[in-house]
Amino acid sequence: MIALSDYLTLAAIMFSLSVAGIFLNRKNIIIILMSIELMLLSVNINFVAFSHFLGDLSGQVFVFFILTVAAAEAAIGLAILVVLFRNKRTIDVDELDSMKG
Repeated sequence: MIALSDYLTLAAIMFSLSVAGIFLNRKNIIIILMSIELMLLSVNINFVAFSHFLGDLSGQVFVFFILTVAAAEAAIGLAILVVLFRNKRTIDVDELDSMKG
């Protein structure tokens, strides 16, 4: 039987890796987007684990809303990334600091 602390430990490790991915790699915007998705998935693990161990389905329902927002965020983020690459010919975050078109 897997205990609640096992799920929370896994989610904490995933969240820590995603925060490290955001702060250590500020060059590649794709890795930053992947780190944000990993952060959302670690939060989802917490919601599902607490929902299961407390016997309440509201946490699992809330996960569906988070996954919907994460999918929309990923689609919009990748679309913005494609437009930026077409205009600037790079996805380096340091090169994308100007707001002019």
